[in-house]
Amino acid sequence: MTFADFQKSLASPVSPTGASVYLQALWHDARGDWEKGHELMQDLPDRDAALIHAYFHRKEGDLWNADYWYRRAGEKRPSTSLEEEWEALVQAFL
Repeated sequence: MTFADFQKSLASPVSPTGASVYLQALWHDARGDWEKGHELMQDLPDRDAALIHAYFHRKEGDLWNADYWYRRAGEKRPSTSLEEEWEALVQAFL
């Protein structure tokens, strides 16, 4: 799947077939269901989930919590826009 394919899938009422849980979370977020995306990430213990979890808290405006999750992912909070971060995350998980 390409980034363009993923973007096109946002018009569908169901997430792309075979999409990882990480892409599903980002898909739900892009469709306006931040809470569903967050729910998919909150109990996963790996670095990738922590990174997406951080993005969700940054988007929420809870920077203290976001920074905690970025540290768990071994990253720093990016200085890019939320839209740019979302795109970078999607690209990383495709």
